[in-house]
Amino acid sequence: MCGIVGVLGNHEVAPIILEALKRLEYRGYDSAGIATVRDGRLDRRRAVGKLANLSDLLVHEPLAGRAGIGHTRWATHGGPTVKNAHPHRVGPVAVVHNGIIENFRELHDELSAIGLTFDSETDTETVAALTAHHLTSGLSPREAAAKTLGRLQGAFALLFLFDGEPDLMIAARKGSPLAIGHGDGEMFVGSDAIALAPMTDRVTYLEEGDYAFVTRAGVEIFDAAGRRANRALTRIQIEATRIEKAGYKHFMAKEIAEQPVVVAEAISHYASLQDRRLTLPDGVDFTNVDRLVLVACGTASYACQVAKYWFEQFAGLPVDVDIASEFRYREPPLSPTSWAVFVSQSGETADTLAALRYAAEKVAKVVSVVNVASSSMARESDLVLPIHAGVEVGVASTKAFTCQLTVLALLALKAAEDKGRMTPDQIAAQLDALAALPGLMSHAERLGPRIAEIAASLAEAQDVLFLGRGPMFPIALEGALKLKEISYIHAEGYASGELKHGPIALIDAHVPVVVFAPHDGLFDKTISNMQEVMARQGRVLLVSDAKGVAEAGAGTWTTLTLPEVAPQFAPILHAVPAQLLAYHTAIAKGTDVDQPRNLAKSVTVE
Repeated sequence: MCGIVGVLGNHEVAPIILEALKRLEYRGYDSAGIATVRDGRLDRRRAVGKLANLSDLLVHEPLAGRAGIGHTRWATHGGPTVKNAHPHRVGPVAVVHNGIIENFRELHDELSAIGLTFDSETDTETVAALTAHHLTSGLSPREAAAKTLGRLQGAFALLFLFDGEPDLMIAARKGSPLAIGHGDGEMFVGSDAIALAPMTDRVTYLEEGDYAFVTRAGVEIFDAAGRRANRALTRIQIEATRIEKAGYKHFMAKEIAEQPVVVAEAISHYASLQDRRLTLPDGVDFTNVDRLVLVACGTASYACQVAKYWFEQFAGLPVDVDIASEFRYREPPLSPTSWAVFVSQSGETADTLAALRYAAEKVAKVVSVVNVASSSMARESDLVLPIHAGVEVGVASTKAFTCQLTVLALLALKAAEDKGRMTPDQIAAQLDALAALPGLMSHAERLGPRIAEIAASLAEAQDVLFLGRGPMFPIALEGALKLKEISYIHAEGYASGELKHGPIALIDAHVPVVVFAPHDGLFDKTISNMQEVMARQGRVLLVSDAKGVAEAGAGTWTTLTLPEVAPQFAPILHAVPAQLLAYHTAIAKGTDVDQPRNLAKSVTVE
């Protein structure tokens, strides 16, 4: 979601902040702005749309100063307009904000009652206004910001800049991530390490409730109770934060192509293929676990739905899957002998993080499956399992999804081993099947040109249905989500057996139906449902292996033939054509593949 950058530098900061904001574009945004302090006075520039518009504005109206804050905004309160763009300035204070101030109306009314006026529709302007009010009453910037923070309810990452203070930024976090970078006589603040990587490899992560006074000499950090706090200095791996398209037209295309490599990397971190045994970290022991709760949002929740099949079939371990945004509000009963597993690419997803905190004191162990090992979820978990996908920039998750599936599959195999449901030889056979996946995924990616031809026709559809049975049902959901996200075509995923319980009413000659049907134990059932579609003139795209296509391909609109794969791991392989289908359809429609409208990469507000 919104991106934040702050710099106390030795050089003009506007160009530095603009470049750092470009590294946060992947989060999604609809306006941007920068404020600086020059000769003791605040000034700012804001623009709607892409960062190129802000860059153009800075050419015509340069912004000088060696202290500054910048922001990319994803609209919540108030539409994407210049007045609603950050930074917000009220008198001597400018503020950028990621999150939602839940009590802003109360604060707005209080401030309006004493004569303050507002220019925007945002919740953020009330933060600037309240701080300015405290300054006029005689408080110092540090005192005014601290007093303001004490009044705020909700989730936020905040950065303050002041008139007359060219060597001070004040940062605060509650529910949204914020990192402080250490330079040589310079200091930096960013939403994540990716923004800061070109400037420093030394980072301190603020913890929940922290606020910090940042000067060029260093940083003073205080916890939510106002006590001085010591937070660890971490060295980030610059290579791990590199953001390049490497010759691809889109980040999504690059990240789809990277999947064989990163899936192999994920396997190698949790299994020894040479010894054909699992090597998950100490602490992963399911012997006394009687139930799992898997919690996530969006694509990650579909990874959990696939994993449910694995845990229950491999290990006989009962599994509940919950959407994170609903989980804590229904107050689910949790057992002290169960584990709660939370899955998130960023490790900062607001709903999933809130669900983790709800479960933390109620279960035996909290486990996070994340791509960012330094994230809030990782730091607050008993056990962290990084998925090793590398930086994922495209808003529509691809390589993170298949790496999540891979790590969850390995975790399920460990559960089977601990529960005595699989012998070492059976585990070895499963690992052999997993080890074959990277090569099979490479083969699937070579279907790209064929899929592009199909997508040219699919792009003309207004509605598309996706079907699958068993563990392929979540892949149908994921395929539909991908198509919706980046092509804006209405799509729905269904369990094949549910077709005749309603969705079949939608079928006609204008509705393409994508059927994921590897030749497994459920193949005949799935094909039966497919025939029901074809009997009603539905246009079927069958995705199967050579045997499946040979048996059932006749009469379909078209087919995609994947290599044969171990049935239990077919969902990982079938994710590739689902992604490519969405990608090439979006290309055919001319939509913004990497930054689709209204979407953010990391959803850090509820």
